[in-house]
Amino acid sequence: MTALDNLAAPTDRAYRRWRRVNASIMVGGTLVALVVLAALTSFVWTPHDAVHVDAAHRLAPAFSDGFFLGTDKFGRDVASQLMVGARTTLFVGIVAVGVAAVIGTPLGVLAGMAGGWLSEVVMRANDLLFAFPALLLAIMLGAVFGASTLTAMIAIGVATIPAFARVARGQTLGVMHTEYILAARAAGRSRLAIALRHVLPNIASILIVQASVSFAIAILAEAALSFLGFGTRPPTPSWGRMLQESQELLFSTPRLAFVPGVAIALAVLGFNLLGDGLRDWLDPKLREHR
Repeated sequence: MTALDNLAAPTDRAYRRWRRVNASIMVGGTLVALVVLAALTSFVWTPHDAVHVDAAHRLAPAFSDGFFLGTDKFGRDVASQLMVGARTTLFVGIVAVGVAAVIGTPLGVLAGMAGGWLSEVVMRANDLLFAFPALLLAIMLGAVFGASTLTAMIAIGVATIPAFARVARGQTLGVMHTEYILAARAAGRSRLAIALRHVLPNIASILIVQASVSFAIAILAEAALSFLGFGTRPPTPSWGRMLQESQELLFSTPRLAFVPGVAIALAVLGFNLLGDGLRDWLDPKLREHR
């Protein structure tokens, strides 16, 4: 192998890797865009009223009587429920991940910049919080405040805080050893100024990736909570409750479980692919070869 071949080999590997990254972003972004489009469209239009009970058309098959995906056991339009359910799922995910990022990121940055006993206290509290899964928190909050969309958002958000805190702390520790941080300290800048002007901008990319992955987890958690009765309450449509209501008709009318199940799977796949693609897109080592 010549010297020229040795130089070309890493470039070829980077190019092939970039093509895979591009495909992940394209596919993941398309799936996420479809979910968002369905949710936004439901604000202004749905094929039918998502909560209207039409007993005369209960369990109508797909493509019959103007029902694109048929109706459920109460006569409600499945396609309309799916669209409004996307709105509910995204709303819960946005609020939950937003709460986790707003609380977890400052805690992680504080732990990474302070070090010593303060870092240990923050991370041990983080580990304690990590021991309570979202489902357990939802059951506890539901017993106290009652099952609702707010309960689901709080439970998922609190359960996701440790992920953001760990990521923010790890990235902050790496940034704090760079030369520009040392220069900022020598210039007499306060810790708050360093955190806002130097640390956060340099860890923002990895936090965006974490938000994408956490969003996928939030979608699954919201569906599970609604399935168990600790999430969104009737009559507001929810993908998880659509699955729960289809249990007794699983063998006679499997499409009632298939439709929301596929919607959940595609939404989770979309956010995961988007997160993986963004992770490699924002990787400095890959960016050097592009």
